[in-house]
Amino acid sequence: MNGLFEGWHIVILVIVAVLIFGSRKLPDAARSIGKSMRILKTEVQGLHDDAPSTPVQATTVQPAQPVQAQIQASQPQADAQTQIDALRKQLDDLQQQQAK
Repeated sequence: MNGLFEGWHIVILVIVAVLIFGSRKLPDAARSIGKSMRILKTEVQGLHDDAPSTPVQATTVQPAQPVQAQIQASQPQADAQTQIDALRKQLDDLQQQQAK
């Protein structure tokens, strides 16, 4: 046993393929398999070409402060009514910007 298949194994496989698929469909099947192999080869080659040559560095993004924290930072001693007025003003400004 030299390898996985010997000569008579291949002959039996060819005979079985001809019996199953018929002699008319075998050339079409071989052609479509060859076409699929070429497509697969070009796609794999494209994946290798698209891979970046230098590693991409991850960047960290600082989360934005919540609106409530921003208001409290800008008005540390504000009472509840002043905060409500500031929020209403921000809401009005946003509605005006959205209307434009």
